Amino acid sequence: MTITGSPEAESAATAPGEPATDRITRIRLSLVHLPLHTPISDAKVLTGRQKPLTEVAFLFAEVGTESGREGLGFSYSKRAGGAGLYAHATEIAPELIGEDPHDIGRLWQKLVWAGASVGRSGLATQAIAALDIALWDLKARRAALPLAKLLGAHRDSVACYNTSGGFLSTPVEGILENATASLSRGIGGIKVKVGHPDSATDIRRVEAVREHLGEAVPLMVDANQQWNRATAQRIGSVLERFDLTWIEEPVDAYDTEGHAALAGKLDTPVATGEMLTSIGEHRDLLRAGACDFVQPDAPRVGGITPFLRIAALADEHHLDMAPHFAMEIHLHLAAAYPRTTWVEHFEWLEPLFNERLECREGRMVVPDRPGLGLSLSDQSHAWTTEQTTVGHRTT
Repeated sequence: MTITGSPEAESAATAPGEPATDRITRIRLSLVHLPLHTPISDAKVLTGRQKPLTEVAFLFAEVGTESGREGLGFSYSKRAGGAGLYAHATEIAPELIGEDPHDIGRLWQKLVWAGASVGRSGLATQAIAALDIALWDLKARRAALPLAKLLGAHRDSVACYNTSGGFLSTPVEGILENATASLSRGIGGIKVKVGHPDSATDIRRVEAVREHLGEAVPLMVDANQQWNRATAQRIGSVLERFDLTWIEEPVDAYDTEGHAALAGKLDTPVATGEMLTSIGEHRDLLRAGACDFVQPDAPRVGGITPFLRIAALADEHHLDMAPHFAMEIHLHLAAAYPRTTWVEHFEWLEPLFNERLECREGRMVVPDRPGLGLSLSDQSHAWTTEQTTVGHRTT
């Protein structure tokens, strides 16, 4: 059974006078392991807390309805957790069968409470994210609108920066080559990883990249939570001279006070939030004034439904936003945010889909295809290790 990407689904917008209700009849869940060409390392590897990253696990949800409409969503996990996402999703997905897919907020709550004994954040809600995102994709497809337009876009393109070329496992010469290639593809900024045990190595690498890029190209650094407060203050002060767009996760993701103290002392903006997995955690972060750029991750917080609540909180706090990873989803969400936004370019996910996102003049362009504008590739099916279907196809 192939649900996503059928011609019928692409053209099935609601006709005048057509009933607005619909019912979910089937859900296909797939666990896909995407291998990386080269193992990559950031500061968490150099401190011995994690092993090099060799693959990313994805949970895909394809939701179909009795009217023939279809939606695609996904969540992901790095290093560990993919099998857990898939297992939890298979347990709770039957709760959606027979439901009206328009009732996304209510259905999100239903799924949360179906698995509440294992929590309302973390892995439990990351499994829900794939289903929630599929429902939003379905809703936008029904309206024959890109998801950004359905949400209320503020722009048709979003400033973008590349991360995948700047890991600590890449020699500085390779980072410079990758940066040149990224800029030639129309990407606007470059992020490099820091947090090397030898801080002088960090400084030399950042200095080399800044000299290579010149002063006009936005440059970000990411410490992946591996500095303590004193180190973050000391190195952050040294890095001020490179005119960085932000310093990302300088201290532990849950050290809200540490992030707030640093944000209050440095001229360089502080960015964080990607590791948080609930609305409440983001609310505490924002109330503490712990960042200048907030970086929510829709798959990690439980999908688009909670992401929109986090975005509303961020707007109330007058914060800029740079959602983490998953550009295929976050491009639409960033386009619908009223303040300054960035989207993170990772080409890693491209083999999973038949479509490609376009970057021009430093910005990623919102596609004009309905919904997320994605369909699964043959390669994604080849990398599928587990799959189950809930419900049935109507005749």
